[in-house]
Amino acid sequence: MRTTFTLLVLAFGWQSALALDWPQWRGPNRTGISAEKGLLKQWPQGGPKRLWINSQMGNGYSSFAIAKGKLYTLGSRRGTEQLICLDANSGREQWAANLGPELSNSWGGGPRGTPTVDGNRIYAMSGKGNLVCTDLAGKIQWQASMARLGGGVPQWGYTESITVDGNLALATPGGGQGAVVAFNKLSGQVVWQSKQFTDGAQYASVLPVTHNGGRQYIQLTQKSLVGLDARTGNVLWKSGWGGKTAVIPTPIFSNGKVYIASGYGAGSKLVNVGAGNRASDVWSNKVMKNHHGGVILFGQHLYGYSDGAGWVCQDFASGREVWSEKRALGKGCLTIADGMMYCVDESRGDIVLAAANPRGWRESGRFRLAPQSRIRSSRGKIWSHPVVANGKLYLRDQEHLYCHQISGGGAAVTPTPAGPPGKAIAWTASVDNKSIDAIYKGKTQAVVTTVFGQPSKTQGTWKAYSGLNITDRQGKKYGTVWFNLAGGTVQQVRFDK
Repeated sequence: MRTTFTLLVLAFGWQSALALDWPQWRGPNRTGISAEKGLLKQWPQGGPKRLWINSQMGNGYSSFAIAKGKLYTLGSRRGTEQLICLDANSGREQWAANLGPELSNSWGGGPRGTPTVDGNRIYAMSGKGNLVCTDLAGKIQWQASMARLGGGVPQWGYTESITVDGNLALATPGGGQGAVVAFNKLSGQVVWQSKQFTDGAQYASVLPVTHNGGRQYIQLTQKSLVGLDARTGNVLWKSGWGGKTAVIPTPIFSNGKVYIASGYGAGSKLVNVGAGNRASDVWSNKVMKNHHGGVILFGQHLYGYSDGAGWVCQDFASGREVWSEKRALGKGCLTIADGMMYCVDESRGDIVLAAANPRGWRESGRFRLAPQSRIRSSRGKIWSHPVVANGKLYLRDQEHLYCHQISGGGAAVTPTPAGPPGKAIAWTASVDNKSIDAIYKGKTQAVVTTVFGQPSKTQGTWKAYSGLNITDRQGKKYGTVWFNLAGGTVQQVRFDK
């Protein structure tokens, strides 16, 4: 059996709809890439149609989680940080749950992280480090304090977006008791704390990966890039990092290699995690000095804003600069969907659509956010990362949350398959960053059953679905897909002949 395959062809729009939600920071797989297709490739003058605006979100730089027609974000109103739920289609507020007192900061107070939706639970952390788990109605199920776990509030507040993986919810309090902590996601009980890894908390979020036969949690601090054993929290490997002042972007993992970048002149590097979890640097340079706008691996190239250089395309394997563009758009953040970058200029509020293409910067439309915030700190900028979900582009400037229609043909029509749609599709598989295991990782057994029907075989936590038509890029044929549903969600995907 092979462990990682890529979905290249989706014959049914219904199938791809499973990946259209954006349930956590940087999307379903923390890559910053939406799986959506059929989006506008050229915007009209003035930008795509705005569907709605909600101007009651309060202070904060939180981005959005979108799941099952609901949008979740964080904001500070009347001195209290809140987890806020909106109807994603109308913008109407549904409920709010209190997280704790507002974080005060000269660059702008309020929460920074993005909520995480997992099944019927939502996880969010305040700027002062109070982690709250609620149900889908906003009722608090449990909460935990990073201070009580040995953490100290970083200079600009806790910005981490909680990672939920299997039965665990992970956070990074930092400090001598253990930099990373794993909670039972349902009860809030501490399962382990990483006593071998005790760096102070920075601003990145944990990235879960499967590598070298096991589950690992990758985290980045000012001094270290580490991989932790998912079962125990013990350090599997470590690589030093010369971070300065603040280390913010989430690491990127691809085929056993980990990419990191940070600002303040630190630059970027690629680390290979080889057999036996031996870590070694592949390259290190100053091509991508990414502050906090994020870097995205799309195909074999990285895209993001590099301080001093502008918008940059960087070759993943070698680290060399492919192109840079400084004049077209100022510093900012981005997401990628349907081969296009959605870029936000942090100073002017310009939103630009440009091709994610190694041949150079090619712009296909822009507009400026309006109205812009009146409550934003004079030192603050438009730092909330954009989100593409279900044919819509979501943006934020403090109290204002905007929703624009970006699907090419309006609302997508969902065909009704005669049977389980997973068995009606001619699957094409290969190895790259849009793999079937990536699409289905974290999906519930109910989703798998809806797509593939009832399992034909069961071995422990593995369930097999036969009668499929899968061809990999070498032309090999496979007829069975296996899902490891440990903990009730997909942990791994394999194929058999």
